[in-house]
Amino acid sequence: MLTITDLSLQRGGVWLLDAVNLTIQPGQRVAIVGANGAGKSSLFQLLLGQLSPEQGSVSLPGGCRIAHMAQEVEASSRSALDFVLDGDHDLRRMERELADAEQRGDDHAMARIHGELDVHEAWSAPRRAAALLRGLGFVDADTARPVSAFSGGWRIRLNLAQALMRPSELLLLDEPTNHLDLDACLWLENWLRRYPGTLLFISHDRDFMDRVVTHVVHFHQCKLELYTGNYSAFEGQRSERLAQQQAGFERQQARIAEIQRFIDRFKAKATKARQAQSRVKSLERMEKIAPAHIDSPFSFEFPVAEKVSNPLLSIRNGAAGYGDTRILDGINLSLLPGSRIGLLGPNGAGKSTLMDAVRGEAALLAGERTTGEHLAIGYFAQHQLDSLDLDASPFLQLQRLSPKASEQSIRNFLGGFDFHGDEALTPIRSFSGGEKARVALAVIAWQKPNLLLLDEPTNHLDLEMRQALTMALQNFDGAMVVVSHDRHLLRNTVDEFWLVNDGRVCEYEGDLEDYERWLADRRKDEVDAPRRDPGDALAGNTTGEVAAAEGVGESADDRKARKRAEAAIRQKLSPYRKQQSALEKTMEQLQQQLKVVEESLSAPEVYQDSGKARLKEKLGEQAQLKSRLEAVEAEWLEISETVENLEAELVA
Repeated sequence: MLTITDLSLQRGGVWLLDAVNLTIQPGQRVAIVGANGAGKSSLFQLLLGQLSPEQGSVSLPGGCRIAHMAQEVEASSRSALDFVLDGDHDLRRMERELADAEQRGDDHAMARIHGELDVHEAWSAPRRAAALLRGLGFVDADTARPVSAFSGGWRIRLNLAQALMRPSELLLLDEPTNHLDLDACLWLENWLRRYPGTLLFISHDRDFMDRVVTHVVHFHQCKLELYTGNYSAFEGQRSERLAQQQAGFERQQARIAEIQRFIDRFKAKATKARQAQSRVKSLERMEKIAPAHIDSPFSFEFPVAEKVSNPLLSIRNGAAGYGDTRILDGINLSLLPGSRIGLLGPNGAGKSTLMDAVRGEAALLAGERTTGEHLAIGYFAQHQLDSLDLDASPFLQLQRLSPKASEQSIRNFLGGFDFHGDEALTPIRSFSGGEKARVALAVIAWQKPNLLLLDEPTNHLDLEMRQALTMALQNFDGAMVVVSHDRHLLRNTVDEFWLVNDGRVCEYEGDLEDYERWLADRRKDEVDAPRRDPGDALAGNTTGEVAAAEGVGESADDRKARKRAEAAIRQKLSPYRKQQSALEKTMEQLQQQLKVVEESLSAPEVYQDSGKARLKEKLGEQAQLKSRLEAVEAEWLEISETVENLEAELVA
């Protein structure tokens, strides 16, 4: 599908790629990862023909249709539905040709074009576009609204829907989960797993990558390294290559041992039982973090306030909304020191409204909000970035908060957020979205809050900063309430979930996997409801919509037959999944063996006269391992395709 040969690329005098070679096979779903500035987006521009390499070549099959997600969209009066339909260039071309033929009265041309439109399934295009919009969180009324009526984040969703609408053999997506909520992320995962072409996407969402990709391409030292498997597999393989891994691992183990000693010492004492239990949870969270990011430029924490109230905050018989509109009723909650809450709920259910009510904004329309004497809130949301003084530097932002703080203490603190030297003194107007988010988080941490309210804190953050944020939140001793589509962050930082739905807030007993099932059932219920046209749910070939349509208009006998058929498919799937897992383990073992052989071939003594026999042996072993690895990978691809086809039958 895609072959890169001896490619070298530079931008602004900086080499991004140096004599790289890469082959992507048809149907592979590949995540592109690497440090900010490594050249990931430049690679996409190269594939789109917007950049030319210094040397080498990029080869794609003739007639390959490429769809890509634009990063910006200008305000326009076109409706959201028309904007998404514009993504299907062939459809729009045929519509223009038909209009011209009708104007000329050319019956022969009109008949031909109508035939082409029928083959293109143009009759279903509006419903397919509407299905994409619903999957990405838009409501039916949004389809007629002009693009100019949407905020920046929602326009990015429109760009994504337009890219998914375009028929293609190669799909390029740059940060597709930015500005999505958890529900939309789960829907997009399902859609991309069903995409029949080759997928390349840039992402910093590790759970999303784990669920979607078959391969990972890593930008590292001007090279492209291809790994088989999902992001977790890549991280495990890469960690083995890091020479300094052991030192970082030992530091983590020392911290685990320190916590374990505290638990062993105090878990039997009633006065310390709560603290010991807190350490147990901290230990559980810490052990889920793989110590593979030892080269991260970030190292910071959220120092907790010196004084803490108990409870920090409570709301009784509350109602929240805006103006005359009530969104939430019957709010009863209490936040204690050490509370670690993740908010779940469908798009528009009121999660941000609840956040506003908790932090004391006008959203609380009724009820009593009581705060502790020493409550100190640290609040992060994307719109907070707009409130930063764009003409001030990160250093000045903190200095204004603490005029008496020494210059060195501020610089040291900012260094943990990777603002060093002159960058700490640079006006943030020129910063990227990720850099502005780091400034906002630094400002929050500097003020030593005892309650963190975080609304999608990982948008624009790269993998290393997300990892550092996760570690900092793990070690935070205060309370926190988090809304995030980053499941890795939620899974490793919160202890309990609250569900915001149908105007209520209640404790959610399940985990993220249970929530995903709950969402699927909810979509199914919406389709079964008489107010929804069943045909709409069956419009486009999107996994979420097709799965949602399950059961529409079925009799009891039909439903039983369908359940039996699904059980048969699941039974057929089981051995293939086991075989797929076994092949993945075999590939990892072969890659490790190949690594050992190649390391031995790098030793100078092998190439001396006395080492000729050993050299021949090792070269033979290398060739044999490569051959076996290719065979196993081919078998894995075949099995994976079978699994995907069976899974497609299961949701069809």
